[in-house]
Amino acid sequence: MASAFVPTPNALFTTSLNACQSRETTLSSPDTTEIGQMWDPLGLSELGSDETIAWFRHSEVKHGRVAMAAFVGWWAVGAGLRLPGELAYGLDFASIPSKGLEAWDAVPGWGKAQMLLFAGLIEFHDELFFSKRGTHYLKGGVPGKNMVPGLYDPLGLSKNKSEEALKRGRDSEIKNGRLAMIGVAGLYAAATVDGSVPLQPPC
Repeated sequence: MASAFVPTPNALFTTSLNACQSRETTLSSPDTTEIGQMWDPLGLSELGSDETIAWFRHSEVKHGRVAMAAFVGWWAVGAGLRLPGELAYGLDFASIPSKGLEAWDAVPGWGKAQMLLFAGLIEFHDELFFSKRGTHYLKGGVPGKNMVPGLYDPLGLSKNKSEEALKRGRDSEIKNGRLAMIGVAGLYAAATVDGSVPLQPPC
């Protein structure tokens, strides 16, 4: 009768496969070359479980990617770069203002809705493909890994890279994403509050 309460080997094996990677593994990346230790003044890395930290990291990587794209887009508009043709019927790309928030305001409402819908579809399918095509980041997969086919590295340039090179790339992406989040916050502050960012020209 006692054997009925002992987990079977298959159950133990399944549990280990579905285990989220440890807090220590998640926080070991990126390296701390710049300041010598992990910078966490609010103690966020001590919150919750291993799954909480994996979710934090996954969210951080995604927000970093969005911030990098936003910073480049803000810079491109400010530098005067424009696509040919029309953004919408009767609205040429060439007529879009050079300041970031003014450029966003010039986009028609349906255009903004399309961008938000596209972002939502990416998010939905990322979660879907994480469950269907790989190991979910809350069950032992790599937090931040993109699972939407064709969205990341469509040319397969990273396919033959070593695990060490891929790790360096992930570290660089996280650090650049953090810097981009600070950069976009600075641009937004400069655009909305005069003089809030020293030496920043109008943007």
